[in-house]
Amino acid sequence: MTDIGDAREDMNKGSHSTGHGVDHADAKTLSHSFKYNLKHPNLGQCVIINNKNFLKRTGMGVRNGTDIDAKNALEVFSNLGFKIKTRNDQSVLQMKDILTKVSQEDHSHSAMFVCVILSHGDDGLIYGTDGSMQLKEIFQLFRGDRCSTLVGKPKLFIIQACRGDALDAGIETDSVGESTEGPKIPIEADFLYAFSTAPGYYSWRNVSNGSWFITSLCEMLSRYGRKLEIIQILTRVNNKVALDFKSASNLPGFSGMKQMPCIVSMLTKELYFP
Repeated sequence: MTDIGDAREDMNKGSHSTGHGVDHADAKTLSHSFKYNLKHPNLGQCVIINNKNFLKRTGMGVRNGTDIDAKNALEVFSNLGFKIKTRNDQSVLQMKDILTKVSQEDHSHSAMFVCVILSHGDDGLIYGTDGSMQLKEIFQLFRGDRCSTLVGKPKLFIIQACRGDALDAGIETDSVGESTEGPKIPIEADFLYAFSTAPGYYSWRNVSNGSWFITSLCEMLSRYGRKLEIIQILTRVNNKVALDFKSASNLPGFSGMKQMPCIVSMLTKELYFP
């Protein structure tokens, strides 16, 4: 039977579940399959791209405070066991080059991959020092059809950047598998995108203390990185950014603003750092 969109299953063909449950051996195997296997020689790489200074023609200002974010990210991911690769003030071509090279490396002995990008941005875009590029160009480098040694492994992208110029004024509330032979998986599987803000919105950064999002992320990873599952950790990041921060600005209309990070998960299993 050929699969088509929203096709009804032909119950008269092929095998299917009897609905009578599974035996104990199958249940045990199933329970283990819900967690990523991180028992590899290396936890993996964490690439940190920290863009602070931009060419005048881009119209983008200096991102004061971003070095604090880079330092905090380097420290927390190092402590978790990642091998860190840091690059500062990268042009669009340099960003593409470093990440293309990383995607082409052999990750067979690594359990996962993390990329942290600190820069200016817009809806679907991220800035190098000399201009912008589509974020999807970066993400696609690590898809299953282009980076085979990360197939079935978690790939985390942490993006500190604006996604538009909308401001969130807030609102008052009353209360606050890794076998060489196995089933196919989608090429978009096992990605997690943690954006500092919701689509279309401004992302806030303190010039002295770093961005709200990266500050909160590093705090929660330090406190719960070896205790909670990644979505639980990121939910606590969401909570902290949403409730603990409010902008203070000299620009008219920019004070008292809020921010809501955005988690987009295509993970197929639970991820616990070892």
